[in-house]
Amino acid sequence: MRDKVRAGARLSREDGRWLLTEAPVLEVGAMAEELRHARLPGRVVTFVIDSNPNYTNVCITDCQFCAFYRKPGDPEAWTLTVDEVLGKIESAASKGATTVLLQGGHNPALPLDYYLTLVRETRRRFPQVTPHFFTASEIQTIAGLNRLGIGDVLDLLREAGQRTLPGGGAEVLSERVRTRIAPKKGGPQAWLEVHREAHRRGFKSTATMMYGHVEQADDLLDHFDAIRSLQDEFGGFTAFVPWSFKPGNTLLEKWIKHYQGPNTYLRMLAVSRLYLDNFPHVQASWFSEGKKAGQIALHFGADDWGGTLFEENVHAAADYVNHVGVDEIVTLIREAGFTPAQRTTEYDILKKY
Repeated sequence: MRDKVRAGARLSREDGRWLLTEAPVLEVGAMAEELRHARLPGRVVTFVIDSNPNYTNVCITDCQFCAFYRKPGDPEAWTLTVDEVLGKIESAASKGATTVLLQGGHNPALPLDYYLTLVRETRRRFPQVTPHFFTASEIQTIAGLNRLGIGDVLDLLREAGQRTLPGGGAEVLSERVRTRIAPKKGGPQAWLEVHREAHRRGFKSTATMMYGHVEQADDLLDHFDAIRSLQDEFGGFTAFVPWSFKPGNTLLEKWIKHYQGPNTYLRMLAVSRLYLDNFPHVQASWFSEGKKAGQIALHFGADDWGGTLFEENVHAAADYVNHVGVDEIVTLIREAGFTPAQRTTEYDILKKY
């Protein structure tokens, strides 16, 4: 396997299954680290100064893994006005944020102009901030409620000034898994269609994976194969970001009591570096896996630390919270043996420390 990786040969599904289920995790990590340094010479690890606010927790999709959402009419349901969202973006910008990752529930009461105004006003008021707004399922919802095609919504967002999309909402791109944990979201092709149409229009996006619930190895390989194939088409993905499911306060908590530990996370990260041969970057999910796991991830194939996440509510709703500032990120990256560098949403280096 190591010779195949060194030769730059594409790994097969059988290779992936062995890496996921049989290979010693330290061996997988060593191969991933070697490949990471071969593809990205030097010891630079990037991070982004960002925030991840939400504009509404109202949602009609009823995903079993989500502790954040509330149904319309619930006394705990809320929706922010455009000005309230812009206030959060202003707060992030004042702390040096260059990216705001804005997401929310699938709220049928919000008009199309709400979303377009958020993009336009962010661009106008905070030109230093990239509006990294709206996951694939949000765009599907916007399109469906307004009787528009996916491409039509993306064209309108692009006209308003948006150029990147977050990769959230993928979960595991397997028909079997999505039918069980998020049946109203549609199958894998729903998520893939949005990103395909986005890449066709020049958007860049990330791809994510939330594992540690009902998936099996073949489901994970379905996910890897799907995003690798789409990346072959347009090259529009900038990075891959895996994280473990947090069961707290979710419907799945009845059956899944604990989230997956760092051993599984590090294997998943290393396999993604090896299998996703056309993805330039792999992100260490310090926020969901912990700072120490994030440091070790930098030796298991990851080359990016992720963001500061000044605000984050979805994991918090599942009783899982981490916080870190720029100074601590710089220290953590240096402690792991790397040179910290601040980047943009699209991975351009702004500053080395």
